[in-house]
Amino acid sequence: MRDKDEAQPIRRLFWVLWAAVLLLKLGVVAQLPLFVDEAFYWQEGRHPAAAYSDLPGLTAWLARLGVELGGDHTWALRAPFLAMSALVPWLLARITAREFGERQGWVAGCFGVLLPLSGSLGLLALPDAMMALATLLCLDAGARLLREVDARAAVELAAGLALGALSHYRFIAVIAVGGVVLLCLPEGRRALRDVRVVIAAAIGASAWAPLVAWNMDNADAGLRFQLVDRHPWSFHAEGLWFVAIQALLVTPPLLIALTLAGARGARAASPITRYFALFGSLIVLGFFVLGFFADTERVSFHWPLPGFMALLPLLPGVLAGWPRWARRLTAATAGVALLAILAYYLVVSVPGLRARSAGEKWYPSNFAGWGELADAVRQRQRSMPPGTRIVADNFKVGAELGFALGDPRIAVLDHPINHKHGRAPQLRLWGLQSAGRAEWGATPVLLVVGATEVEYKNLLRRYHQLCAMVGPLPPPQMLNVDHGRQRFALFALDGAKREGDCTTPAMAWVDAPLPGRKVGREFDVSGWAFKDGVGLARVEIMLDGRVVAQASYGRELPGVRSYWEVSNDPQHPRVGFDAKVRLDAEPPGRHWLGLRLHGRDGSVEDWAEQPIEVRR
Repeated sequence: MRDKDEAQPIRRLFWVLWAAVLLLKLGVVAQLPLFVDEAFYWQEGRHPAAAYSDLPGLTAWLARLGVELGGDHTWALRAPFLAMSALVPWLLARITAREFGERQGWVAGCFGVLLPLSGSLGLLALPDAMMALATLLCLDAGARLLREVDARAAVELAAGLALGALSHYRFIAVIAVGGVVLLCLPEGRRALRDVRVVIAAAIGASAWAPLVAWNMDNADAGLRFQLVDRHPWSFHAEGLWFVAIQALLVTPPLLIALTLAGARGARAASPITRYFALFGSLIVLGFFVLGFFADTERVSFHWPLPGFMALLPLLPGVLAGWPRWARRLTAATAGVALLAILAYYLVVSVPGLRARSAGEKWYPSNFAGWGELADAVRQRQRSMPPGTRIVADNFKVGAELGFALGDPRIAVLDHPINHKHGRAPQLRLWGLQSAGRAEWGATPVLLVVGATEVEYKNLLRRYHQLCAMVGPLPPPQMLNVDHGRQRFALFALDGAKREGDCTTPAMAWVDAPLPGRKVGREFDVSGWAFKDGVGLARVEIMLDGRVVAQASYGRELPGVRSYWEVSNDPQHPRVGFDAKVRLDAEPPGRHWLGLRLHGRDGSVEDWAEQPIEVRR
């Protein structure tokens, strides 16, 4: 009774935090643009299957459920995931309360809300919310089994294992570590011999059957991508960044407390305490080690979350021995970090704020430009013949346009990022990987190309690959989003076969001034520009979208042709330009310098802008 009375203030605090964070997340979810992976999961949901090339089926099924109930809106797509994420801190609190007391339960629940990695779950329609819930179900079932094997614990274990198996390949780590920890404990070995636990494990194993069947039917393409192709599997020092990012995301005081909880818990007399400590510590340490050998190009900061969640029930015991100021600092830093993550997503949601980050490394390209692209495609469709087919050059463009236009059957050309992200096999299974002109025949096509989806050094070669697939490219409609940091090219192909050399969008580079440099009211601009197939007629200098100078075009730069190798601009090597800009009324401060490139075929393309600082 006394414990219950002492727990009341913390219980009220938990529900206040839980409600406040949920309301904030609801606001973010309603405004946040669709992330590219979410769009592809929506597309998977529109092609019902037991499993897919990149994931088991549950993520796609939930995405389909959301839009079926709420319509084709981003908030509806994310609603099932947000609902699951709301259960996570509550379940964590109940597990901790049963094992360590009610007050400790609500403390753990509060940190389940504040821990940035768990507090931000559900903002996106991604599998991590289901994985977190599945992990807690398995964790709770394991703790119950250590005390006594009964039907309730076995059913909960079966549910957790099945939910995890239907969520992600990565849940194998939870199963493996959980099994090892139970084998290390006498009580765990006793539980594993019980027929009810064996049946629960069998039910959980059967949930992997759709994924196993998919891989057997498709030459293990999903397994090879998840376990082999995407990882270098050689030591690289970038793993230190993985550890550093975890320290920032978990926050240093909370990471120290969780580390102490794991170390002390592993030596505790209670088997349940040792179970939580070993389970959490092995998962976190395992992913820390994996960070030195695994994929560094894609987001992986969320991988250790199951381990941190397993350590949270032990956190109140550590904090109880800390002075009040340290406890408050731990909670405050976690709360500030969570608010920072929510604020980041709000910035992403506001076009004006997002555009200001165009010159920064953290620019959120996977969230940016899809609404503007959909508007441009709709407008261009109205000027093209009836029956015009939309074709995307990569899965990102195809999925995002599909969601915006309500069409999950947009064809996609072969592209390196389709393979890099493990989506190429699925596109082939759906019959959406297009072979190009040979397949379209005389059908008019609007080809939508993501010009910033390949490294700039590889962009011209990609354009030439497009020429090989569809023929010489007509003059493009270029769409620059956020000063060109996100850039798309729309090509209207009328169905008539084009002959001749490969023609591409223009390529350019500003050698001076460099991005971010300070300039006076008069400054020089120099660089190079070319347009394969036809060449450029002239180059104009722009500032904040306004032409401010005509460049002298045609300076010899033989190194440009040798660098690009495949370039066939007939004006090589005379592709350099120079200009002098004289500013009048522009105020001092940050401005955006750009180019307008006029092709000899009559095309006009605005190049991506770069920031400069104008001095007083």
